[in-house]
Amino acid sequence: MLASFWIVNDCSALDGVVNLWEVHSSQSVACLLKSTNCISPQQRWPEDIVWHPDGNSLLSVYSADGRDSQVSVTDFGRVKADGRANHVSFLEDKPHVTGVINSIAFLPRENASFVTAGTDHAVVLWRENGQNKWKPETLHRNLHSSAVMGVCGMQQRSLVLSVGKDKRILGYDVRVGRKDFTQQVDSKCLSVLPNPRDFNLFMVQTGTPERQLRLFDIRSKRSEVHGFGWKQESSESQSALINQAWSPNGVYITSGSADPMIHIFDIRYNGHKPSQSIEAHQKRVFRAMWLRSLPLLLSISSDLNIGLHKIV
Repeated sequence: MLASFWIVNDCSALDGVVNLWEVHSSQSVACLLKSTNCISPQQRWPEDIVWHPDGNSLLSVYSADGRDSQVSVTDFGRVKADGRANHVSFLEDKPHVTGVINSIAFLPRENASFVTAGTDHAVVLWRENGQNKWKPETLHRNLHSSAVMGVCGMQQRSLVLSVGKDKRILGYDVRVGRKDFTQQVDSKCLSVLPNPRDFNLFMVQTGTPERQLRLFDIRSKRSEVHGFGWKQESSESQSALINQAWSPNGVYITSGSADPMIHIFDIRYNGHKPSQSIEAHQKRVFRAMWLRSLPLLLSISSDLNIGLHKIV
């Protein structure tokens, strides 16, 4: 069971500001620590963000249009109170050729490497080359026929998984330098997440109503293990802005929705419907994710609220 309470967040992601919050377990509240202006030189907001594995910096991706900077690094060790100092640095290289960069993820096997994916059909590997410096290498640009929406690395093998609007799931072997497998599904793919405990499993978000989430096993590349989903009342379309998250033990996966609800699925059971659904916001829920250090589920919504949901 989850007990819900929430606090107001008065900043929108569309202003390019990244807010850093601290959660206090004793009072079950979150306090705003810092607000950082991460707007790009061409005045674009971050499309996706990810923590560096060392926990001291945050990387953001933008767009390839207008020769804008594509990746920024925010060093929180140098953040000033006004959020406008030179703590945000932009990488010089611009390997994506056009459109939005949709996804960024660090590779689990290499702390200093991350991958990006964009609407230019490309997946790019960035290897660290000095402090806050990375050198890009395009892994592939022609293996997807449409926008690449999600990307991640697998723990056990040197595989980079990418999914796209071409309904394609692709595994690329970085060590060998070639495609390892391709799987076609029945709907556009919007994101991909590896399981944090079972390194053979990964979840793909698709645009199919009532089967939005598909569970796959890397050892069985040609078929999905199971499908999960929910009936979406407000709209038939599935937004790429709505994301999923694994629980730290790899048993549950949470998803936001447009209804607005938080849906929780237990992958140990064969049921297709959520094991629990929580009405916690007034507008669509973009994401609900688990804290690793506390028994809390956090959610963000277009109602400009941050939800904290206590596991009881």
